[in-house]
Amino acid sequence: MKIWVDADACPKVIKDILYRAAERARIELILVANQTLSVPRSAFIRSRTVAQGFDVADSAIIGWAEAGDLVVTADIPLAAAVVDKGVTAINPRGELYTAENVRQHLSMRDFMAELRGAGVQTGGPPALDQRDRQAFANQLDRLLARAAR
Repeated sequence: MKIWVDADACPKVIKDILYRAAERARIELILVANQTLSVPRSAFIRSRTVAQGFDVADSAIIGWAEAGDLVVTADIPLAAAVVDKGVTAINPRGELYTAENVRQHLSMRDFMAELRGAGVQTGGPPALDQRDRQAFANQLDRLLARAAR
């Protein structure tokens, strides 16, 4: 199992949780971004820089991730694409995307985009709080424990 991170929009606090988990579980963590990232020195942690452009990092992750890997992203179309490949996906709030629920998330995302396109103020998601960080850490621990079996 490898952990792939859609790192351009991933909150620093979530990256910090991932760094500690990669060291503890001795699992490869790859952060993918369209800019150079500073990551801790580790045999388990690295970054890959991709070209600038719309969805370039997403396309790279889709191409590199394999069944059994984990992708961390808030990007629902990316989550849907990797779930279709047998890859597990979670968002920075710890929500697990599955074959059963990712299409519903995608439909809701598209609906909200239509509302915004029509001029309706929908607001954005609330800021990540301690409960979200804990939910992410707990979900990550469950997935790592399952992968270790």
